[in-house]
Amino acid sequence: MSGSKTRPWWLGLGTTGLGGIWLNGALSLDIVAKYGGIGPGLFVGLVGAGLVLLGIVLTIRIGLGERFEPQATEDMTPDAPFSLSGFLLATTAAAVPLATMQPIGFPVTAALVFALVARAFGARRILHDVAFGLILGSACWYGFRSLGVGLGGFLPLLGW
Repeated sequence: MSGSKTRPWWLGLGTTGLGGIWLNGALSLDIVAKYGGIGPGLFVGLVGAGLVLLGIVLTIRIGLGERFEPQATEDMTPDAPFSLSGFLLATTAAAVPLATMQPIGFPVTAALVFALVARAFGARRILHDVAFGLILGSACWYGFRSLGVGLGGFLPLLGW
């Protein structure tokens, strides 16, 4: 990795930039809250600071000539092609809550996200994945509700 063309500078700089975006977002959130003393801005700020730090370290390592090679694992297929469909399904799963959380509720949104990510990783039992996601989402909704954290209605379309 002697030339600058073979070094993935974009990776370190992109990580640092993403951390900066998180830190900027943290400025608009409360760092201290009345309930529990810790506000949401604290965690967003910590993640942002962590990303900036890791981005700087990664950029330095790239500058020192660090080689990025796949690590050998038990079930690794080093020559496996990039799965565009899997990537797009996982990306869609990350965006689904933006559109569905308020109108259809947390449990159904969790079920959709779980099924999409499972499918992106190769699962073929869609109904099983949706049912399991619905069970997990419902359990999380009730758990957060018992802690006093509001995640909206259980099933807003049904008025629950």
